Amino acid sequence: MEQAFEFFYANKDAIFIIVLSVFLGIEVISNVPSVLHTPLMSGANAISGVIIIGGIILVGHADVSKVSVNLILGILAVLFGTLNVVGGFVVTDRMLEMFKKKK
Repeated sequence: MEQAFEFFYANKDAIFIIVLSVFLGIEVISNVPSVLHTPLMSGANAISGVIIIGGIILVGHADVSKVSVNLILGILAVLFGTLNVVGGFVVTDRMLEMFKKKK
């Protein structure tokens, strides 16, 4: 437990920025009109692609002989980035299907 307190104290600035960005992201996303959702989802796919590459680099530099924060964060970045890219493409494809002519 003491190690957890030391970790939070040593990284309090980074934790504050992450928590603040989560609240800011929720506020921004909740105020986006539905008309702009598909173009923003396509842009988020590009950003998530960069996150996937960063996660792969992080996992590649992590020490795999022991479980470390870098390894866990890298795996989570690759996992969640991939889910976001795939989900974004599925949503974009479904939205574009609405504009195609029906036979």
